Amino acid sequence: MLDEARARRLIGVGRSLVSELDPEGLFARLLEEARALTGARYAALGILDRDRRELERFVTSGIDPQTHAAIGELPRGRGVLGELIRDPRPLRLSEVGEHPRSYGFPPGHPPMHSFLGAPILIRGEAFGNLYLTEKEGGDFDAADEETLVVLTDWAAIAIENARLYQSVERRRGELERAVAELEATTAVTRAIGADTDLEHVLELIVKRGRALIEARLLVIALREGEDLVVGATAGELATDLHGARFPIEASISGRVMRSGRPERISDISSSIPFRLGEPGLRAEAGLMVPLVYRGQTLGVLSAFDRLEDGPQFGAEDERLLLAFAASAATAVAIAKSVAEERLRQTLAAAEHERGRWARELHDETLQGLGALRVGLSSALRSGRPGAVDDAARRAVGQIETEIGALRSLIADLRPAALDEIGLAAAVEGLVEQVGSHEGLRVEAEVDLGPRNDFAPELQTTVYRLLQESLTNVVKHAEAGRVAIQVVARDGRVHVRVEDDGRGFDPAAHLPGFGLLGMSERATLAGGIVSVSSSPGAGTTVRAELPTSPESGSARLAG
Repeated sequence: MLDEARARRLIGVGRSLVSELDPEGLFARLLEEARALTGARYAALGILDRDRRELERFVTSGIDPQTHAAIGELPRGRGVLGELIRDPRPLRLSEVGEHPRSYGFPPGHPPMHSFLGAPILIRGEAFGNLYLTEKEGGDFDAADEETLVVLTDWAAIAIENARLYQSVERRRGELERAVAELEATTAVTRAIGADTDLEHVLELIVKRGRALIEARLLVIALREGEDLVVGATAGELATDLHGARFPIEASISGRVMRSGRPERISDISSSIPFRLGEPGLRAEAGLMVPLVYRGQTLGVLSAFDRLEDGPQFGAEDERLLLAFAASAATAVAIAKSVAEERLRQTLAAAEHERGRWARELHDETLQGLGALRVGLSSALRSGRPGAVDDAARRAVGQIETEIGALRSLIADLRPAALDEIGLAAAVEGLVEQVGSHEGLRVEAEVDLGPRNDFAPELQTTVYRLLQESLTNVVKHAEAGRVAIQVVARDGRVHVRVEDDGRGFDPAAHLPGFGLLGMSERATLAGGIVSVSSSPGAGTTVRAELPTSPESGSARLAG
């Protein structure tokens, strides 16, 4: 029988064990209390494996680290320890070495004689065994055995309680993450219906994505040709990376872009060149996922340095950001589609308006002026003397001037040659007009092949690119010579306009409306525009446009 003091002590121990929710802390407290209640020098907890055939873990108390190291491999459940596995009932021995199943002790093991063990059963199934050895002052008695049995009962309750708590906490964390993921993806989905402005959508994506995985910084970069361009950032950043451009080749983000698979980088400094706007970015770890929409990779979401339990990101962070990126990619694709359609409609409307004015000026104004010239010429032929003759002559001269101006305006709005005899003749007419009116020496090479039957949209794009380039030369370059090349080969039209003017520093000049207009036109045609220049060395504009519709994007490179 237990005396009153020990019984009260057991009740207090039971309360403290049940209140311990950390399994490791529970195991340590259980062993210490078992030693204190029974006077044992050593205590151990053997935890069974899933099949309950041997010990998976062996937690000890009373053995110093040096002795632990000398013993070597911990027991797996042979000998007397295995007896409790085979027959889960309390076992008390005066001399452990005399038991028939005694397996002996390894070299370096401290001497042990008296032994007391009892199973820990949780809902009728063995969880493990509690072992005590070397009672101070003699052998373990019946009261020690009863104490150990009560203690293992308390331990079973406490362990089950701790396991349930851990399970609930884990599920709660999973649920909280699922709710956060749902809220983030829902916000982006709502943004599609509420706001199709690409910049606003990108800003929403980086802010929601950063909060979702608790990153110090999140960056979204979209593909433009062979480059990735930073569209938005959220978080801690030394300098503004918005608009930063870096090549897809030789970068981690580019590797994710090409493979279409996420990557976690535990040490960015030891990885391949990062290339994301140094020195604006300083990070230790990263997580990058592709933005994939209908099999096409639009860009990359890159998170850096987890704030909680970081800086490395885990598998759950990867799963969350990958799921979020699916919704984000849809939002980006729709916003880009809307932006391109708006631009297409704007340019189409402008072209329609130009064509309308050209028709009106040709059919009405030009014909009216022509009739006036005929009338005045007739008056002159009538032979009337005096002021009428002088006025008529002046009127004829003025009218001829206006006719020339109107014809020039018509050509600017929509050259008739573009519709009547094709692109090549229209380009030659443009070159002749600029050379004669502006005093420039213009050298032109036009080779569009034998058919020269490109789509009207492509013809208009090529003509406008040349027209805008030559206008820039006249207004800004102070050039004496311009070389133009328009060549069709390998399914693309190559355009080059090179002048010998004063040039400029692209890094110090923002693109003007003319250059932006060229880029927008080429974007819709699936092509590329580049501008290269330097002070005193002239300027070269290059463009490549597909001769048939195909997916692509344009960029204006300085």
